Amino acid sequence: MVQSIQSLGLHGVTGYLVTAECDLSGGLPAFTVVGLPDAAVNEARERVRSAIKNCGFTFPVSRITVNLAPAHLKKVGTLYDLPILVGILAAGKQLRLPRENCAFLGELSLSGQLRPCAGMLSMALAAKREGIEALYVPAENAAEATLAEGLAVYPVETVEELLSHLRGRKKISPAAPWTPEPGAESGPDFSEVMGQENVKRALEIAAAGGHNILLIGSPGAGKSMLARRLPSILPDMTRREALEATEIWSVAGMTDRKHPLLLRRPFRSPHHTVSAVALAGGGAFPRPGEISLAHNGVLFLDELPEFGKDSMEVLRQPIEDGEVTITRTAGTVRLPSRFMLVCAMNPCRCGWRGHSSGRCACTDAMVEKYTARISGPLLDRIDLHVEVPSVEFEAMRRREKPEPSSAVKARVNAARARQAERFAGTEVSCNAHMTAARVGEFCRLDDAGERILKAAFDRMGLTARSHDRILRVARTIADLDGAERISAAHLAEAIQYRNTDILRK
Repeated sequence: MVQSIQSLGLHGVTGYLVTAECDLSGGLPAFTVVGLPDAAVNEARERVRSAIKNCGFTFPVSRITVNLAPAHLKKVGTLYDLPILVGILAAGKQLRLPRENCAFLGELSLSGQLRPCAGMLSMALAAKREGIEALYVPAENAAEATLAEGLAVYPVETVEELLSHLRGRKKISPAAPWTPEPGAESGPDFSEVMGQENVKRALEIAAAGGHNILLIGSPGAGKSMLARRLPSILPDMTRREALEATEIWSVAGMTDRKHPLLLRRPFRSPHHTVSAVALAGGGAFPRPGEISLAHNGVLFLDELPEFGKDSMEVLRQPIEDGEVTITRTAGTVRLPSRFMLVCAMNPCRCGWRGHSSGRCACTDAMVEKYTARISGPLLDRIDLHVEVPSVEFEAMRRREKPEPSSAVKARVNAARARQAERFAGTEVSCNAHMTAARVGEFCRLDDAGERILKAAFDRMGLTARSHDRILRVARTIADLDGAERISAAHLAEAIQYRNTDILRK
């Protein structure tokens, strides 16, 4: 007898429907799994066999064939243990399946306990798209599955508990939709930073428009400290953005029962020894890398020139397209990677170039060699280049408390609201993502602005890309001021953040 059980699988960060077809037939006893299973799926045979016996049920003495359809997609992981077990017991008439359209997924222990699996949110969203009404998942994953909304999610602790529910003896109550605890997320605040008002202003502009930013300064000036406080002034994620980011973290196995949903924009800070594959994602079965884990958030690269050339250059295409394409023998996947790039670096190898102490011993040739590690095309994709000076003693000892992140965030939210109204009905969410056509439409200049931009274009040797990026930054500065049009003052401020000469002081 053949029994079909619905389950789900993952392709990149996208879920899809999988059907476990279980057939019990005559012949010598055997247990075969087909449908492009990997080693973990093949090992399900032993976990399922032991779980059935240890839970007091009879393992069929017959030829068992399990087909995981669609058979052309590689099946990866341990999440098919539960549907295979349910299919075998249903085919052997040891249980009756519910009438509702339902799906099962979860890893089994040998004793019949259910263990959590990665990618639950992506699969729950796929189940909702496919019209699944009920989802039976490990209890550890139930909170995450409820985020899909519109599904009855049954948290299952053990096989005995599930079978008792299916037989109508002791029902499992559906999991309540997960809601965050008040004040559950907090982080570093701008009120802890003394001085550096010019850098705070640049970070406010970057946050308001979603712009990439490079911080250049001597050791101890506060580059990393300021960058780590950037998420505190970024606008809150919309529900859609939060689900997009959480899907990626879920596939990477970085969510848990207490934190099934990202409430704060991601902040990823990989070490400079990170490989290009770890940054972009990949592997035999492609998995998200750091740039995808930073989706809808911040990717912070500290000590930028110390990163490998391959690692830095892999950023170029995702910065422009908002996604990264990974091709392996197992197939091609597209992973979302719309992030704010925040970089920090010293002006030279020793770090003290231009410092008032005069302790730098680097020659001009050494400085040029150090800064030349950053390619022109990558530097051209960074909107704001900001010098971070050393903090003066008086600024460190002043008693008045600096402006908190909440005040800055209020201005950022107001600017983002103007952008949301401007780009309503389009896929553009902020000024940094404007297409060239929209730059021409929304970034028009008066005569004074045209003269300033032309002079800067000729004097600084700007490219077409940097020309558009300056206009996008100017549009953001105007939004922070609540201005309808870009003025000469807005444009002049945007141009000063494009001064790459600070790399060669």
